[in-house]
Amino acid sequence: MKTEKKSNALLFLLLIHSTFGQSDYAPYFYDNGPSSTDGNMALFSISEDTPVGTQVYILNGTDPEGDPVRYGLAFEKGSKEYFRVDSKSGNVTLIQELDRETQDEISVHVSITDGRNKVVETIRVFVTDANDEPPEFQHLPFNINVPEDTAPGSSIYRVQAVDKDMGSGGSVSYYLQNSAFSKFAIDGHSGILRVKPGEFLDYETTPTHFVMVVAKDGGGKYKGKHQVLTSTATVTINVVDAQDMPPYFVGTPYFGYVYEVSVPGSEIFTVYARDGDQGNPNPIHYSILNGSDGVFDINSTSGCITLTTHPSLLRNELYEIKVKASEVGPTDRLQDFDLTTVTVRVVDLNNHPPTFYGENGPQNKFEVTMYEHPPAGEILRGFKITVNDSDQGANAKFKLRLVGPSRVLRVVPQTVLNEAQVTIIVEDASGIDYEKGPRLSFKLLAVEIDTPERFSATADIVINLLDTNDNIPKFTSEYYIARVPENSPGGSSVVSVTANDPDSGPWGEVKYTIYGSGSDLFTIHPSSGLISTQPWTTLDAEVRSKYNFYIKAEDSEGHYSLAEVFVNILDMNDHSPEFNEELLEKTMIIGAPVRVEAVDEDAESPNNVIEYSIMTADPDNAFDINSDTGDIRLKPYIKSMEIVQNITKQKECRWSLVVQARDRGSPSFSTTAVVNIDITEATPLKGPMAAFLMKSRDNPMRALGVVAVVISILVGVTVLISTAVYMRNSKSNRITPARRIIKRRPRGQQSWTFRLPIIKFNDPADRFRICDPETNAQQGSPRPKPPPPSAPCLPPPPPSNTRPSDRPWSVPTISGALASKGSKKAKSNRRKEGNMSSALVSELKMKLEQKIHENNQGYY
Repeated sequence: MKTEKKSNALLFLLLIHSTFGQSDYAPYFYDNGPSSTDGNMALFSISEDTPVGTQVYILNGTDPEGDPVRYGLAFEKGSKEYFRVDSKSGNVTLIQELDRETQDEISVHVSITDGRNKVVETIRVFVTDANDEPPEFQHLPFNINVPEDTAPGSSIYRVQAVDKDMGSGGSVSYYLQNSAFSKFAIDGHSGILRVKPGEFLDYETTPTHFVMVVAKDGGGKYKGKHQVLTSTATVTINVVDAQDMPPYFVGTPYFGYVYEVSVPGSEIFTVYARDGDQGNPNPIHYSILNGSDGVFDINSTSGCITLTTHPSLLRNELYEIKVKASEVGPTDRLQDFDLTTVTVRVVDLNNHPPTFYGENGPQNKFEVTMYEHPPAGEILRGFKITVNDSDQGANAKFKLRLVGPSRVLRVVPQTVLNEAQVTIIVEDASGIDYEKGPRLSFKLLAVEIDTPERFSATADIVINLLDTNDNIPKFTSEYYIARVPENSPGGSSVVSVTANDPDSGPWGEVKYTIYGSGSDLFTIHPSSGLISTQPWTTLDAEVRSKYNFYIKAEDSEGHYSLAEVFVNILDMNDHSPEFNEELLEKTMIIGAPVRVEAVDEDAESPNNVIEYSIMTADPDNAFDINSDTGDIRLKPYIKSMEIVQNITKQKECRWSLVVQARDRGSPSFSTTAVVNIDITEATPLKGPMAAFLMKSRDNPMRALGVVAVVISILVGVTVLISTAVYMRNSKSNRITPARRIIKRRPRGQQSWTFRLPIIKFNDPADRFRICDPETNAQQGSPRPKPPPPSAPCLPPPPPSNTRPSDRPWSVPTISGALASKGSKKAKSNRRKEGNMSSALVSELKMKLEQKIHENNQGYY
């Protein structure tokens, strides 16, 4: 049973399928109305400002059988294609810009198909307006003519503009730019242009007006924004002249002249008048009203005034003629007029130029001879000059001017009428200088002032100058610097000096002399100025390296000037270095140097700069020498006496070496000396003072500073005690004798003294080195060695009968000597004498200190 039911249902389905398979229906669009954005686009509207590429619509339809559909768009042949459709989705896109003013309706064929059936519909798309068109003026350009006498408020023109847009965007209103300064106004709705009330047109002031008219639409939306569009146009208003202005004369005032050579009918002057209405001028008629006395006439058309009689018959020198200029109307009737005055002067004819005269008649060159530098204000009486102009009145008036070197001379008078005597006066005496030029030339000019011809005359003024001795010889420099090598032979040239005297003749000849404290070794040629050494002069830079003296340049009348000469003597390398002795004895403590010193008598470097070197040594390679200072040191590896004894193989530590001293001059000189060096080792000192000295051996100023502080403290304590004693005695009313207790010092007691040996140290380490004087004596040194320094010993304890504050007083002494530079033997003698003096001073000092100490023990 169930199987039978299933087979019946299957047959039913097959029957339905066969029935529907035989009918195929076409697809169709949905019609959603004109306000919808999907469907068949029927009555669809789009704004003209829609951007290209915008999706504007969706074609939407279906197939009854449910088959998929595709969409299509087509346009009339030859028309623009504004849209494109996606065949699957039906999206319609704008592909061309729209312009409603060009095409406000688009015919489109839309289609839908299911692959078998296709449905095509023709629809119309309406393009709506956007405010994209500005107003457009009609009948351009605007050129209008307006009479000058147009009444205020009158209409003169209607401006029209059209806007292609619709609605408010198509309405047009008008206004004027800069209307506040314009004589015109416009009606905002009609565009009628009028003359403003209260304003008048004037051709003579402004013949043309330019009015800027603005046309504005009512505004509207464009691409989503509200905008107002405007257009501008220029209205050219030409003012037509009206007959409302009188004529006027041009070029006033008028002046005319009658000359002695004029004849009847001669033209005196021509007046000219112009109609005030330049746009439409009337002809002008000329006439003489009065003032002519019947001797002048005027042409009524040209305005030319002429003479009607001979000049000799004229009774007046001045005539004032009243002339009238009238407009001639259309009926030859005289209308508006203007008056003017023409002044006519009867004058002499300017036919004579100015002329210069000398003692013998007309002359164009004047010459004089005089000395230079005349005083300012002096009149040059050698010139006899007269100037004359034979004309009369203004024709005989002229000016005199002197052309030449500025402000040297001036001429009097400067303005002449008819005739005058010419005077030339010195204004600047410095310009009349023979040395600047023996001859001065000027031009004397006479030029008429008030004549049109401006006649003139010229004369040459020549001044020949005589020289005076007004200049002193002058050196080319205020000082001269010369350099002369020493040892130059006598008569060698030093420097050549020059002095110039611009005067002429004997006054310009210069004689040279020399004087001054340093001039005895030099001489100068009296004419050439060549300075040279005296024939017997020997220059030595070591004796004197600089000389200065004065030179004198003098002319024949004793005028002179001075200059200073500086002579530098150039040092030559003419001395070799010298040691104090050829055999030098030195004692060296290990770790400290010994110094050898040579002296070069040359005056300047590099001739007196010495370099030291070791030539030979026994043993070799044990010493180094500083090439600049002459300090001799042991090699760094030699640090003890054991190393020294190992090198020498003997206990006598005595080495010899040959030291060379060479200067740096050119050519270079040298000398040698044998240096015997005894080597010893430093003996360490003990005690706090020794420790302090050991610490201060590299800084001797530190030890001196400590000593200075101690002395200062002692002096301060002494001053305080003295002040206290004085104050106590001054307060006491009676004078009491001072008790003095005299106590004798035991014979065995030693004084508290501290002896400082006077020793010169070449190196800080020498302060702490002790040598055995007996050993030195046994070695047979050629001269006694100074006593070695001994460590300071503490003073003995004070006796019980003395106060703890008692201490010995010592008087410091300083001795010294100042000696001049001399030979080696003199230096050696002085050194020995200095040692003896030092020993004597030391002995006296010790005795003085002992005496003071004994006296101190006897007081309280």
